[in-house]
Amino acid sequence: MASGRTSTLLALSCATVLLATACTDPPPVPGPQPTTVAETPEPGPDQIVIGVDEIAGGYNPHTVADLSPVTRALSRLLLPSVFVPGDNGLELDETVMRSATVTSTDPFTVSYVIRPDASWSDGAPIAAEDFIYLAEAMRGQAGTIDPAGYRLITDIASRDGGKRVEVTFADRYPGWRGLFNDLLPAHLLKDVPGGWQNALATSFPAYGGPFAIKSIDTARGEILLERNERYWEKPAAVDQLVLRRSDKQGIIAALRDGNNQFALTRTSGQDRAALRRLGDAITLYTVPRPAVAEVLLRPTSDVLSDDTARAAIAALIDRKRLIAVGTEGGPSGRLRANAQLGAPSASGYQPTIPDDENESHPERAWRLLRQAGYQRSAGVWRDQSGDELRLVVASPGDREPYLAMARELERQLTAAGIEAKVATPKPRELFGADPADPDADALAGGVGIDVVVAPRAIGADPASTFASRFACREGGAGTEGTAGSVDGGDDPDGRDGAVNGEGDSGDGTDTSDDGAVEPGNIAGFCHERLARLGRAVLTGERGLDDVRSEVEATLWRADVTVPLFQLADTLAVGDEVAGVTPGDGFAGPFGDAVNWIRTGE
Repeated sequence: MASGRTSTLLALSCATVLLATACTDPPPVPGPQPTTVAETPEPGPDQIVIGVDEIAGGYNPHTVADLSPVTRALSRLLLPSVFVPGDNGLELDETVMRSATVTSTDPFTVSYVIRPDASWSDGAPIAAEDFIYLAEAMRGQAGTIDPAGYRLITDIASRDGGKRVEVTFADRYPGWRGLFNDLLPAHLLKDVPGGWQNALATSFPAYGGPFAIKSIDTARGEILLERNERYWEKPAAVDQLVLRRSDKQGIIAALRDGNNQFALTRTSGQDRAALRRLGDAITLYTVPRPAVAEVLLRPTSDVLSDDTARAAIAALIDRKRLIAVGTEGGPSGRLRANAQLGAPSASGYQPTIPDDENESHPERAWRLLRQAGYQRSAGVWRDQSGDELRLVVASPGDREPYLAMARELERQLTAAGIEAKVATPKPRELFGADPADPDADALAGGVGIDVVVAPRAIGADPASTFASRFACREGGAGTEGTAGSVDGGDDPDGRDGAVNGEGDSGDGTDTSDDGAVEPGNIAGFCHERLARLGRAVLTGERGLDDVRSEVEATLWRADVTVPLFQLADTLAVGDEVAGVTPGDGFAGPFGDAVNWIRTGE
C-alpha cells in the first residue's frame, strides 16, 4: 500500500511540473555568437637590405671628393644618364633617351633627343638646362672627374621645348659618349647656397631614376630608398632598398643571419676568408672601382717644386709597403697599378713601372737631397738656413685606405730624417680648391700640403681621363666659359686645350711647372708636352696607344704621381635575393636594381 501511494504521488508531482512548464514562456533560443578573428597584420614592404662600409655624404658623382661606392650606387639608382656601361661598352640608356647621334662634323655636333616622359620626381622635365648646368660646372670647377671633354664644348642649344639638345664642339671628339652621365636637376641646384661645391652635400633634391630617397639617417648609418612612383619606365620589383652601414664583423654576421641580403664592402684577406666560411649560401665577387690609389708629390709645394728634391722624396717611398698597408691582403692587392695610365682591371693593361720603383732607395735619396742643398745633421735633414726639412702628407679626411697609407708614408719619411706630419682636410676642401690658386692650400685645411695620398678617378673614356689629368691653361687664362645657349664661338674662354709655348724639347724630359693648370688637374702639374699630347689624343688626332710609351716614361721620370693599386670591393650575395650581379664595366651591381627580387624570408 505504501509503495503504491508513493508511486502515485511521484506521478502527480511530475505531471504538475510538466503543466507548470507548459504554461510559462520558453527560454530564448541562443542566437549565433560573434566570431573573434585574430587580425592579420598588413605585410611589410618588400625590402632588400645591403651592407656597406659608409654612407656619409657628399654624393656628387662628378667630383673626386665624393668618389665612393655609395655615391656610385646612389647615382645609378637616382640619376638619369645618356649612356650607361653595357656588354659592349657604353650603350644608350633608352629609359631616358630617344637618340644621341653625331649630326655634323664641321663643326662637330651631337644631337640628343630626350624622351618626352622623362622627368624629375618633382614633375620638372629632364631637359636641355640639365645638360647646360652640368657642362658649365665641369668646365670651370676644381676637383671634377674627366672635365676635358666638356671643355671642348662651345655651345649648347635647346630645341623642342628642351627635349632636343644640340651640343657643338671646338674639335672632333671621339669620346663624346662619355659625357652627360648622371645628369643633375639644374632647376633646383643652380641657385643652391655655396654653388657647385655644396651640390648634393647631404642628399638629392629630386630624382630621375627608378628609386627615390625616403630618409638618410647618418647617426644610425642608414639610407632608405623606395620605389619612385613618378618613374615613367619599368617600376622596381621591390618596394624598398636599405643601405646599412656596419663594420666588417657586423656585415658578416648580418649576412649569416639573413638580416642583410647582400653586401658591398672593402675587405682584407681575413675578411674575405670569413665570408667564404659562410658557405654556399653566400656567393662572392670582386668588383673593381673606377679609382686608383696614388701618391701625389705636388710641384706647387715650396719644397717639391724643386725637381731634385721631389725626386729625392720619391726615392724614399717604399711602394710595396704602402700597397700592403692599403690592401691588407684583400682583392685590391691583385690589382697593382704598375703603369701610369689605365686601370689594372682593364683588358690589355701593361705594366711600365721601372724595375727599381717598388722599393725605397735611401742612398739615392740622400745624394739627391744634398744636390738640392740639404744637409743631414744628427739624423735630421736641414736646409741651408738650418731649418728642418718638413713635409705635410694629406689624406681626404679620415677615409680609408688613404689615411692608413698617409700614416705609413709619414713613418717612412720620419725614419729617413724628414719631419713629416699627416693632415686630414675634408675631401671637398682638399679637392675643391683650384691648384693654380695661390690660396689653395689655405682652403685645404689651412696648411701647406706637399704630398697627397688619394684616389685618382678613372672615367669611361681613357683619352679624356688622360687629357684631364695634366691639363694646362694658356697664360693662366680664366676658366669661366659659357656653355649655354649663347654663341661661344670657336674658343669661348681663351683656351685651345694645349699650351702653345715651346718650353720643352719634345722628348718628354722637361717637367716645367711654369704654366697654370686647369681645374681638374689635381696634381697641379703642368707639363707642356703632355698637355699637347692630351689634346691630340682627346680629339682623335693621335691614338692613346701611339703615345703611351712616351707618356709613361715622362710620368715615371717626373716623380709627380706614384700609382699604387686599383681599389676593389667584395660583393657578397645571399640566397634570399636574385638578380644581383657585379655589373658591366665600372657600373657596379646597382645598374640592374629594378630587376632585383626577394626570393625568401
